[in-house]
Amino acid sequence: MNRRGTRVLRLDALARVEGEAALHLRVEGDTVAETRLRIYEPPRFFEAFLTGRGHTEPPDITARICGICPVAYQMSACQAIENACGVTVDGPLADLRRLLYCGEWIESHTLHIYLLHAPDFLGHADMVGLARDQRAAVERGLRLKQAGNAILEQLGGRPIHPVNVRVGGFYRTPAPAELRPLAERLWRAREDALETVRWAAAFDFPEARCDHDLLALRDPGRYAVDTGTPAVMTVRSTGPALREFALSDFEQHVREEQVPHSTALTARLDGRRFLTGPLARYAISGRWLHPAAAEAARDAGLGDPATGTICDNPFRSILVRAVEVVHAVEEALRLIDGYAQPPRLAVEVPPREAVGAGATEAPRGLLYHRYALTADGTLTESRIVPPTAQNQTAIEEDVRRAVQARLDRAGPAAGDEELTHLCERVIRNHDPCISCAAHFLDLTVERR
Repeated sequence: MNRRGTRVLRLDALARVEGEAALHLRVEGDTVAETRLRIYEPPRFFEAFLTGRGHTEPPDITARICGICPVAYQMSACQAIENACGVTVDGPLADLRRLLYCGEWIESHTLHIYLLHAPDFLGHADMVGLARDQRAAVERGLRLKQAGNAILEQLGGRPIHPVNVRVGGFYRTPAPAELRPLAERLWRAREDALETVRWAAAFDFPEARCDHDLLALRDPGRYAVDTGTPAVMTVRSTGPALREFALSDFEQHVREEQVPHSTALTARLDGRRFLTGPLARYAISGRWLHPAAAEAARDAGLGDPATGTICDNPFRSILVRAVEVVHAVEEALRLIDGYAQPPRLAVEVPPREAVGAGATEAPRGLLYHRYALTADGTLTESRIVPPTAQNQTAIEEDVRRAVQARLDRAGPAAGDEELTHLCERVIRNHDPCISCAAHFLDLTVERR
């Protein structure tokens, strides 16, 4: 719609992301004056649902927040409850949890890489068009996703919203023989994962750079997935600096606020914009990737993870995700090879009056839970901070920079259709899970 001095562009829905939202750009002359990522899905009130529930219920309830990463919600919920009750789950039960999480990383990352993100780089509107052009690649992606789903089904009882997870452990644990078919499947998936890195490395990546602070869990000695301490990588002109803080202090550092244009809370890390997710994990923990994943990263042009290299181009996040799939497959094979059936199904988790926090690395980034319990285990307060809500201000800034760079090159010649496509690409770099954040794209470009 054209008005005097203003050009407005609307796109009813953003394809190839989970959920719905809108983006509003205000352009004054050749300057992007304002960017607002407007998440308008209704609040889902999961924290309110949990109030008054028993301390064993959060894993099953919070798993329903997301159909793509339910394990992340279950594991963060379990850790928070166990932390409140003073219980540690370790040994074979912890290994099974990590194996289950590897399955989620494989299926979720593969879904994003092949079905949602790759069409942007290969000139297709969707996965259907990509399948017509590169059938073998899409079939490879589907095989990989099925391998991840097989882990979820074996350990979780079903691939979506697993039902076998409980506070303290599992309702059922498999015998070693039951995991052998998974290992055979994962050996085949390993080559598919390596080929995925080689395939994505050949994409044409636009030039871009993000200088957000990076937040991820750090678990020295291994690539953080289901355990670790919050760590911050800050990049300055003098070089990167790393610091950590206790999980119990998370809400002192990561502060959420409501903004008028979004049903999702936005967050700042010590007052600064920040990013969580694969770029943050790779910068903070890349040295602990499995050797095959580290070699794949080097061959793909991501630098040497052993030297603490940082990938600061958000368009190359698809490549980091592919490397993480290799890591997850290797980790799953390692865990299966060393698996011994636990002597018990779960650790006892007796309730007590306390507050506990837990955090794990969902495919999209750090996921934080906090619960307050009474002496009989009744939940009186819940706090869930999903990664997409944390990333919202970083996404807005990445969009602003990308559009500004395009306007600097093309000026008014940059048309609405071109800018819309660019904004969609930038947003999909971060694989936002908008329904999780709402506890996309209708694009408006306002030109003055």
